[in-house]
Amino acid sequence: SDPHRTHEPLHITRNARDRPHALKITGKGVSAPPSRIAQQSLLDRVGDQWTLLVLEALDGRVLRFNELGREIADISKQVLSRTLRRLEEDGFVTRTIYAEVPPRVEYVLTDLGRSLLVPMKALVTWADENHDAIRGARRDFAA
Repeated sequence: SDPHRTHEPLHITRNARDRPHALKITGKGVSAPPSRIAQQSLLDRVGDQWTLLVLEALDGRVLRFNELGREIADISKQVLSRTLRRLEEDGFVTRTIYAEVPPRVEYVLTDLGRSLLVPMKALVTWADENHDAIRGARRDFAA
């Protein structure tokens, strides 16, 4: 028997603030080991589409906020700002503010951010190679 499972009723709710499409499962006796919580937290952060697109846009470049906005189609200024703030908080991006008029702010990947590009690019390659198979599986499932 798994010590992290429970037979108590579970409550499933949407976590609208961080991930509008994610479900949060809570209930008496529901727990997870600390390592699983850390993994989930990191995957939630780096797994969203905007994070991946920002990291990709910054690959080998230093960009200003508006340049990033132009690089990433359909991202709002609010979402870009929040994504950059989270990436900076996690140590993937460095923000440099220059005392100029108007102020100049530049974003660049840190060593940690650059190290994340390696598995991220492998995942993107895998997704490209398996896209047709996944679409077929979804089509079969819906049938």
